[in-house]
Amino acid sequence: MNPSDLPPQTIMMRLVTGFRVTQMLAVAARLELAERLADGPRSAEELASASGANPDALYRMLRALAPLGVFEALPERRFALTPLGATLRDDHPQSMRAFALFAADTVYRAWGDLEYSVMTGKPAFDHVFGASHFDYLSAHPDDSEQFNQSMSGTVRREIVAMVAAYDFAGVGRVVDVGGGHGALLARILLANPALHGALFDLPHVVTGAEPTLRAANVADRCELVGGDFFSASPPAGDILTLSHIIHDWDDERATTILRNCAAALAPGGKVLLIEDVIEPGANAQQTLFRDMQMLVMTGGRERTAEEFDWLFTSAGLRLSRIIPTEATANIIEGVAAG
Repeated sequence: MNPSDLPPQTIMMRLVTGFRVTQMLAVAARLELAERLADGPRSAEELASASGANPDALYRMLRALAPLGVFEALPERRFALTPLGATLRDDHPQSMRAFALFAADTVYRAWGDLEYSVMTGKPAFDHVFGASHFDYLSAHPDDSEQFNQSMSGTVRREIVAMVAAYDFAGVGRVVDVGGGHGALLARILLANPALHGALFDLPHVVTGAEPTLRAANVADRCELVGGDFFSASPPAGDILTLSHIIHDWDDERATTILRNCAAALAPGGKVLLIEDVIEPGANAQQTLFRDMQMLVMTGGRERTAEEFDWLFTSAGLRLSRIIPTEATANIIEGVAAG
Protein backbone atom coordinates (compact mmCIF):
# COMPACT_ATOMS: atom_id res chain seq x y z
CA MET A 1 0.00 0.00 0.00
CA ASN A 2 1.23 3.46 -0.90
CA PRO A 3 1.91 5.45 2.33
CA SER A 4 -0.33 8.23 1.04
CA ASP A 5 -3.23 5.76 0.93
CA LEU A 6 -2.99 4.96 4.63
CA PRO A 7 -5.64 6.30 7.03
CA PRO A 8 -4.67 9.65 8.56
CA GLN A 9 -4.49 8.18 12.06
CA THR A 10 -2.01 5.53 10.87
CA ILE A 11 0.21 8.16 9.28
CA MET A 12 -0.02 10.28 12.42
CA MET A 13 0.87 7.29 14.59
CA ARG A 14 4.04 6.74 12.57
CA LEU A 15 4.96 10.39 12.88
CA VAL A 16 4.31 10.56 16.61
CA THR A 17 6.30 7.43 17.39
CA GLY A 18 9.37 8.26 15.32
CA PHE A 19 11.37 8.49 18.56
CA ARG A 20 11.37 4.70 18.75
CA VAL A 21 13.40 4.39 15.57
CA THR A 22 15.91 6.97 16.82
CA GLN A 23 16.61 4.97 19.96
CA MET A 24 16.70 1.56 18.26
CA LEU A 25 19.21 2.79 15.69
CA ALA A 26 21.37 4.25 18.44
CA VAL A 27 21.38 0.97 20.37
CA ALA A 28 22.24 -0.92 17.17
CA ALA A 29 25.12 1.49 16.61
CA ARG A 30 26.30 1.30 20.22
CA LEU A 31 26.31 -2.53 20.13
CA GLU A 32 28.17 -2.44 16.78
CA LEU A 33 25.64 -4.78 15.19
CA ALA A 34 26.51 -3.61 11.67
CA GLU A 35 30.17 -4.44 12.23
CA ARG A 36 29.25 -7.85 13.66
CA LEU A 37 27.19 -8.67 10.56
CA ALA A 38 29.77 -7.42 8.05
CA ASP A 39 31.10 -10.93 7.33
CA GLY A 40 27.69 -12.53 6.88
CA PRO A 41 24.39 -13.36 8.59
CA ARG A 42 24.35 -14.27 12.26
CA SER A 43 21.66 -15.32 14.68
CA ALA A 44 20.26 -13.03 17.34
CA GLU A 45 21.82 -15.35 19.93
CA GLU A 46 25.26 -15.03 18.35
CA LEU A 47 24.94 -11.26 18.21
CA ALA A 48 23.75 -11.14 21.81
CA SER A 49 26.69 -13.25 22.98
CA ALA A 50 29.14 -10.96 21.17
CA SER A 51 27.55 -7.73 22.43
CA GLY A 52 26.45 -8.74 25.92
CA ALA A 53 22.77 -8.12 25.14
CA ASN A 54 19.75 -10.15 26.19
CA PRO A 55 19.14 -12.64 23.32
CA ASP A 56 15.34 -12.34 23.23
CA ALA A 57 15.27 -8.56 23.60
CA LEU A 58 17.93 -8.14 20.91
CA TYR A 59 16.01 -10.45 18.57
CA ARG A 60 12.88 -8.36 19.05
CA MET A 61 14.75 -5.13 18.25
CA LEU A 62 16.34 -6.61 15.13
CA ARG A 63 12.93 -7.92 14.06
CA ALA A 64 11.45 -4.42 14.49
CA LEU A 65 14.21 -2.79 12.44
CA ALA A 66 14.00 -5.30 9.59
CA PRO A 67 10.82 -3.86 7.96
CA LEU A 68 12.59 -0.49 7.85
CA GLY A 69 15.34 -2.03 5.73
CA VAL A 70 18.10 -1.71 8.32
CA PHE A 71 18.55 -5.49 8.62
CA GLU A 72 17.18 -8.43 6.63
CA ALA A 73 15.32 -11.04 8.66
CA LEU A 74 16.20 -14.63 7.72
CA PRO A 75 14.87 -17.99 8.96
CA GLU A 76 15.91 -19.33 12.36
CA ARG A 77 16.21 -15.89 14.00
CA ARG A 78 19.13 -14.94 11.78
CA PHE A 79 19.75 -11.49 10.34
CA ALA A 80 21.81 -10.07 7.50
CA LEU A 81 23.17 -6.59 6.95
CA THR A 82 21.57 -4.43 4.26
CA PRO A 83 23.17 -1.51 2.35
CA LEU A 84 21.13 0.83 4.55
CA GLY A 85 22.23 -0.86 7.77
CA ALA A 86 25.85 -0.80 6.58
CA THR A 87 25.90 2.97 7.08
CA LEU A 88 25.93 2.24 10.84
CA ARG A 89 29.46 0.88 10.44
CA ASP A 90 32.28 3.16 11.54
CA ASP A 91 34.35 2.36 8.46
CA HIS A 92 31.56 2.97 5.93
CA PRO A 93 32.39 5.80 3.45
CA GLN A 94 29.07 7.46 4.36
CA SER A 95 29.01 6.32 7.98
CA MET A 96 26.08 7.53 10.07
CA ARG A 97 27.08 5.68 13.24
CA ALA A 98 28.41 8.70 15.12
CA PHE A 99 25.39 10.74 14.10
CA ALA A 100 22.99 8.04 15.31
CA LEU A 101 24.69 8.07 18.71
CA PHE A 102 24.74 11.87 18.85
CA ALA A 103 21.07 12.18 17.83
CA ALA A 104 19.90 9.78 20.53
CA ASP A 105 21.84 11.42 23.36
CA THR A 106 22.06 15.18 24.01
CA VAL A 107 20.05 16.07 20.90
CA TYR A 108 17.25 13.75 21.98
CA ARG A 109 17.13 15.23 25.45
CA ALA A 110 17.11 18.81 24.16
CA TRP A 111 14.26 18.07 21.72
CA GLY A 112 12.29 16.74 24.67
CA ASP A 113 11.91 20.40 25.72
CA LEU A 114 10.99 21.73 22.27
CA GLU A 115 8.03 23.59 23.76
CA TYR A 116 10.47 25.84 25.63
CA SER A 117 12.03 26.92 22.32
CA VAL A 118 8.67 27.47 20.67
CA MET A 119 7.40 29.57 23.56
CA THR A 120 10.56 31.64 24.10
CA GLY A 121 12.49 31.56 20.82
CA LYS A 122 15.54 30.40 22.81
CA PRO A 123 17.47 27.12 22.50
CA ALA A 124 16.01 24.30 24.55
CA PHE A 125 19.50 22.83 24.89
CA ASP A 126 20.57 25.70 27.17
CA HIS A 127 17.45 25.23 29.26
CA VAL A 128 17.98 21.47 29.66
CA PHE A 129 21.74 21.42 30.22
CA GLY A 130 22.34 24.80 31.85
CA ALA A 131 24.92 25.80 29.23
CA SER A 132 25.06 26.55 25.53
CA HIS A 133 25.72 23.63 23.24
CA PHE A 134 29.28 24.66 22.46
CA ASP A 135 30.12 25.54 26.07
CA TYR A 136 28.78 22.12 27.05
CA LEU A 137 30.99 20.43 24.46
CA SER A 138 34.05 22.32 25.72
CA ALA A 139 33.44 20.90 29.20
CA HIS A 140 32.66 17.35 28.00
CA PRO A 141 35.49 16.02 25.79
CA ASP A 142 33.79 12.70 25.02
CA ASP A 143 30.62 14.43 23.82
CA SER A 144 32.75 16.90 21.86
CA GLU A 145 34.54 14.05 20.10
CA GLN A 146 31.22 12.37 19.29
CA PHE A 147 29.84 15.66 17.94
CA ASN A 148 32.86 16.22 15.69
CA GLN A 149 32.72 12.66 14.40
CA SER A 150 29.00 12.97 13.70
CA MET A 151 29.49 16.21 11.80
CA SER A 152 32.37 14.78 9.77
CA GLY A 153 30.24 11.79 8.82
CA THR A 154 27.07 13.66 7.92
CA VAL A 155 28.78 16.30 5.77
CA ARG A 156 31.13 13.90 3.92
CA ARG A 157 28.94 13.84 0.81
CA GLU A 158 28.59 17.62 0.94
CA ILE A 159 32.37 17.97 1.17
CA VAL A 160 32.88 15.90 -1.97
CA ALA A 161 30.14 17.85 -3.76
CA MET A 162 31.53 21.21 -2.67
CA VAL A 163 35.09 20.47 -3.83
CA ALA A 164 33.76 19.22 -7.17
CA ALA A 165 31.59 22.32 -7.67
CA TYR A 166 34.15 25.04 -6.91
CA ASP A 167 37.24 25.98 -8.90
CA PHE A 168 40.23 26.70 -6.65
CA ALA A 169 42.60 27.45 -9.54
CA GLY A 170 44.90 30.37 -8.78
CA VAL A 171 44.19 30.29 -5.05
CA GLY A 172 47.23 30.23 -2.76
CA ARG A 173 45.82 29.73 0.74
CA VAL A 174 42.49 28.45 2.04
CA VAL A 175 41.45 28.94 5.65
CA ASP A 176 38.70 26.69 6.99
CA VAL A 177 36.97 28.60 9.77
CA GLY A 178 35.31 26.45 12.42
CA GLY A 179 36.57 23.44 10.48
CA GLY A 180 36.46 20.90 13.30
CA HIS A 181 38.84 18.03 12.61
CA GLY A 182 39.73 19.25 9.13
CA ALA A 183 37.67 16.94 6.90
CA LEU A 184 36.72 19.72 4.45
CA LEU A 185 40.16 21.32 4.35
CA ALA A 186 41.86 17.95 3.86
CA ARG A 187 39.65 17.23 0.86
CA ILE A 188 40.28 20.68 -0.67
CA LEU A 189 44.06 20.35 -0.26
CA LEU A 190 44.04 16.79 -1.58
CA ALA A 191 42.22 17.89 -4.73
CA ASN A 192 44.48 20.95 -5.21
CA PRO A 193 48.16 20.00 -4.68
CA ALA A 194 49.41 23.59 -5.06
CA LEU A 195 47.21 24.91 -2.24
CA HIS A 196 48.23 25.60 1.34
CA GLY A 197 45.73 25.87 4.14
CA ALA A 198 44.99 26.75 7.75
CA LEU A 199 42.44 25.21 10.07
CA PHE A 200 40.92 27.67 12.54
CA ASP A 201 38.78 26.46 15.44
CA LEU A 202 38.77 26.39 19.22
CA PRO A 203 42.09 25.11 20.62
CA HIS A 204 40.63 21.90 22.06
CA VAL A 205 39.05 21.13 18.66
CA VAL A 206 42.00 21.67 16.32
CA THR A 207 44.19 19.39 18.42
CA GLY A 208 42.10 16.50 17.13
CA ALA A 209 42.66 17.35 13.45
CA GLU A 210 46.13 15.92 12.94
CA PRO A 211 45.03 12.32 12.23
CA THR A 212 42.64 13.48 9.50
CA LEU A 213 45.26 15.69 7.85
CA ARG A 214 47.98 13.04 8.09
CA ALA A 215 45.69 10.36 6.63
CA ALA A 216 45.10 12.63 3.61
CA ASN A 217 48.86 13.35 3.31
CA VAL A 218 48.27 17.09 3.52
CA ALA A 219 49.51 17.85 7.06
CA ASP A 220 52.69 19.45 5.70
CA ARG A 221 50.57 22.01 3.82
CA CYS A 222 48.25 22.88 6.68
CA GLU A 223 48.63 25.10 9.73
CA LEU A 224 46.53 24.49 12.84
CA VAL A 225 45.42 27.69 14.58
CA GLY A 226 43.38 27.77 17.79
CA GLY A 227 41.10 30.72 18.38
CA ASP A 228 37.59 32.07 18.80
CA PHE A 229 35.92 33.47 15.67
CA PHE A 230 33.82 35.83 17.79
CA SER A 231 36.75 37.65 19.36
CA ALA A 232 39.47 37.47 16.70
CA SER A 233 39.92 37.31 12.96
CA PRO A 234 40.98 33.99 11.47
CA PRO A 235 44.39 33.67 9.77
CA ALA A 236 44.63 35.56 6.50
CA GLY A 237 43.68 33.71 3.34
CA ASP A 238 42.61 34.04 -0.27
CA ILE A 239 39.52 31.97 0.47
CA LEU A 240 37.85 31.45 3.84
CA THR A 241 35.44 28.52 4.04
CA LEU A 242 32.74 28.06 6.69
CA SER A 243 30.84 24.78 6.45
CA HIS A 244 27.55 24.82 8.35
CA ILE A 245 28.87 27.42 10.79
CA ILE A 246 26.67 30.46 10.18
CA HIS A 247 23.45 28.48 10.66
CA ASP A 248 24.49 27.82 14.28
CA TRP A 249 24.04 31.47 15.23
CA ASP A 250 21.52 34.28 15.36
CA ASP A 251 21.91 37.26 13.02
CA GLU A 252 23.98 39.36 15.44
CA ARG A 253 26.58 36.69 16.12
CA ALA A 254 26.59 35.46 12.52
CA THR A 255 27.40 39.01 11.42
CA THR A 256 30.26 39.18 13.92
CA ILE A 257 31.77 35.97 12.50
CA LEU A 258 31.47 37.22 8.93
CA ARG A 259 32.89 40.62 9.82
CA ASN A 260 35.97 38.96 11.35
CA CYS A 261 36.31 36.80 8.26
CA ALA A 262 36.08 39.83 6.00
CA ALA A 263 38.98 41.37 7.91
CA ALA A 264 41.12 38.30 7.19
CA LEU A 265 40.60 38.26 3.43
CA ALA A 266 43.54 38.90 1.14
CA PRO A 267 42.87 41.47 -1.63
CA GLY A 268 40.39 39.95 -4.03
CA GLY A 269 39.62 37.18 -1.56
CA LYS A 270 36.33 35.37 -1.06
CA VAL A 271 34.25 33.93 1.76
CA LEU A 272 32.52 30.64 0.95
CA LEU A 273 29.62 29.48 3.10
CA ILE A 274 28.53 25.86 2.70
CA GLU A 275 24.94 26.03 3.90
CA ASP A 276 21.42 24.97 3.08
CA VAL A 277 19.30 27.66 1.48
CA ILE A 278 15.58 27.72 2.24
CA GLU A 279 13.76 27.60 -1.05
CA PRO A 280 10.85 25.71 -2.62
CA GLY A 281 11.89 22.33 -3.93
CA ALA A 282 12.94 18.81 -3.08
CA ASN A 283 15.22 19.85 -0.24
CA ALA A 284 12.61 21.91 1.58
CA GLN A 285 11.60 19.35 4.21
CA GLN A 286 15.17 18.43 5.16
CA THR A 287 16.19 22.08 5.34
CA LEU A 288 13.17 23.07 7.41
CA PHE A 289 13.81 20.22 9.85
CA ARG A 290 17.42 21.35 10.12
CA ASP A 291 16.15 24.86 10.80
CA MET A 292 14.23 23.48 13.80
CA GLN A 293 17.36 21.64 14.91
CA MET A 294 19.18 24.97 15.03
CA LEU A 295 16.37 26.54 17.06
CA VAL A 296 16.51 23.76 19.65
CA MET A 297 20.27 23.28 19.87
CA THR A 298 21.93 26.66 19.36
CA GLY A 299 19.38 29.39 18.69
CA GLY A 300 20.58 29.61 15.08
CA ARG A 301 18.59 29.22 11.88
CA GLU A 302 18.64 28.20 8.22
CA ARG A 303 18.22 31.14 5.85
CA THR A 304 16.87 32.22 2.48
CA ALA A 305 19.07 33.76 -0.21
CA GLU A 306 17.74 37.19 0.75
CA GLU A 307 18.71 36.63 4.38
CA PHE A 308 22.24 35.59 3.41
CA ASP A 309 22.48 38.72 1.26
CA TRP A 310 21.48 40.81 4.29
CA LEU A 311 24.09 39.09 6.50
CA PHE A 312 26.86 39.68 3.98
CA THR A 313 25.92 43.34 3.59
CA SER A 314 25.88 43.80 7.38
CA ALA A 315 29.40 42.35 7.58
CA GLY A 316 30.89 44.52 4.82
CA LEU A 317 30.66 41.83 2.17
CA ARG A 318 28.68 41.39 -1.03
CA LEU A 319 26.93 38.18 -2.02
CA SER A 320 28.35 37.46 -5.46
CA ARG A 321 26.69 34.16 -6.32
CA ILE A 322 25.09 30.98 -4.98
CA ILE A 323 26.48 27.81 -6.51
CA PRO A 324 24.39 24.62 -6.33
CA THR A 325 26.11 21.32 -5.63
CA GLU A 326 25.17 17.66 -6.01
CA ALA A 327 24.35 17.64 -2.28
CA THR A 328 21.68 19.54 -0.39
CA ALA A 329 23.98 22.40 0.58
CA ASN A 330 24.93 25.30 -1.67
CA ILE A 331 28.12 27.32 -1.87
CA ILE A 332 27.29 30.93 -1.00
CA GLU A 333 30.13 33.14 -2.22
CA GLY A 334 30.85 36.58 -0.77
CA VAL A 335 33.43 39.18 -1.71
CA ALA A 336 34.53 42.43 -0.13
CA ALA A 337 31.97 45.18 -0.67
CA GLY A 338 32.92 48.23 -2.67
